[in-house]
Amino acid sequence: MSSNYYPSRCTPTVRDFLNFNANSDAEALRKAMKGFGTDEKVIINILTARGIGQRLDIARAYKTLYGKELVSDLKSELSGKFEDIIVALMTPLPDFYAKELHDAVVGIGTDEDAIIEILCTLSNYGIKAVAHCYEKLYNTSLEKDLKSDTSGYFKRLCVSLVTGNRNEDQLVDEIFVNQDATSLYKAGEGKWGTDESTFNSILVSRSYLHLRKVFVAYEQMTGHDIEKTIEKEFSGDIEKALKALVKCIKNKVGFFAEKLYKSMKGLGTDDKTLIRIIVCRSEIDLGDIKVAFEQQYGKSLESWIKGDTSGDYKKALISLIA
Repeated sequence: MSSNYYPSRCTPTVRDFLNFNANSDAEALRKAMKGFGTDEKVIINILTARGIGQRLDIARAYKTLYGKELVSDLKSELSGKFEDIIVALMTPLPDFYAKELHDAVVGIGTDEDAIIEILCTLSNYGIKAVAHCYEKLYNTSLEKDLKSDTSGYFKRLCVSLVTGNRNEDQLVDEIFVNQDATSLYKAGEGKWGTDESTFNSILVSRSYLHLRKVFVAYEQMTGHDIEKTIEKEFSGDIEKALKALVKCIKNKVGFFAEKLYKSMKGLGTDDKTLIRIIVCRSEIDLGDIKVAFEQQYGKSLESWIKGDTSGDYKKALISLIA
């Protein structure tokens, strides 16, 4: 199997704090925000070094001790990107992803990149949990909002992904692998025009393990990568989405490393993407993403962030990565 196929080992950078005490953390945060000025260092040291369960325990302890919401107090004391990252840290993952998807579909224009990134990288369980939170937060279904905000084959792909119905078996049948590789060939370069629905059904419903083998078989059959076929056969949002899906299936940490690189490359920083990936992957596989980033771009993720961000926002990002 070629080197760009890389299953994630799941090395987090943020773990539960060993000598955790929710009350003393809540007290320290209250002290950091009380009176004149805010002690941002204390906020960073506590909230970037606790797991999400512990952070939520701190919020409950804070409410018990002071009769106030920790997130509201943080919002009133902080501002800008630093506020954004701290609020993200205080939001349970399904709720955070639901909010990000809502921003992506309900704002001016559609943020296809965010939709693709979230829907392509979550497990079935993750997608269902996010869809449930979405409905709870916005009184409408995620599927309905995606349908009304996207169109064509991209809309169909989004609807297929949001069902969260991918086969997650760890068993692979070589006969089916070759059948799928042949079907993809016949649906694309092996015919006049493109049978989009075959690409959709295979890429959305088969297991990652199965699809990695399908991509190898496809390359052996055609002499080139399936991404080349997608570039030739598709265009616009659906091309971008299918390529992202393939990259994610082959090498999820490499996919995230590339997203981080693109969020900082060139003029300006895509802070929304930067915050989303660093916060959401910190307790899953950010350790692996860091390694992939350095392998792919020759410089550490830390050095890129240091050069591209500033102030307490930078300190919080670096603390989550370290």
